[in-house]
Amino acid sequence: MEQVVAGILRSQHRVLLCHRRADRDWYPNVWDLPGGHVTPGETPPRALVRELAEELGVEVGLPDADAAVVLVEGLIEFHIWRVAEWTGGVRNAAQEEHDSIGWFTEFEVRDLDLASAMYVDLLFG
Repeated sequence: MEQVVAGILRSQHRVLLCHRRADRDWYPNVWDLPGGHVTPGETPPRALVRELAEELGVEVGLPDADAAVVLVEGLIEFHIWRVAEWTGGVRNAAQEEHDSIGWFTEFEVRDLDLASAMYVDLLFG
């Protein structure tokens, strides 16, 4: 089973999403949470720290493994954490993966093409 990590960054009642480029192999041309694949020998919490630094240019503390929401969709196991604090300015540091990033309210998120329908309740539930 493939393991994937993601972070829910929220600020002022908005959530950060990344728009995946249309040429991506996995989930092209949809809005998704920042994150990525767990590499061999890496734990999901360490993968989250690495992925958020690579994709957004931010530093986060190592999350508690038990605090993750774990969702299984097909052969993918998603580990998703709420990230309350980070250092550094959020930016699109992975333009080869995302053509845009943005902060969205719950109302706005409902109108987006999301990588997973499970996100709406998870983001604001």
